[in-house]
Amino acid sequence: MSVLDNFEQWKSFLGERLDAIQGEGTAGGAVSEMAFRIGNYLANEVEPRNEQEKLLSDLWKVASEEEQHIIANLMVKLVGK
Repeated sequence: MSVLDNFEQWKSFLGERLDAIQGEGTAGGAVSEMAFRIGNYLANEVEPRNEQEKLLSDLWKVASEEEQHIIANLMVKLVGK
């Protein structure tokens, strides 16, 4: 089973990656930029596998670049809890 099959697994996967990045001492701005790049890649290259991912993909596609950065930062906050 892929981490993309279940939204809770996806959030857990992202949270683990965030912990690893922060453990390496990566600055907050770099984390935000990385989240933006991941979001852009997922929205453009990966088919959503559940309703939550479909919603995020649809939001990403209609958002301006500034709004996409906000979405990425919100995802970082969500998985960082």
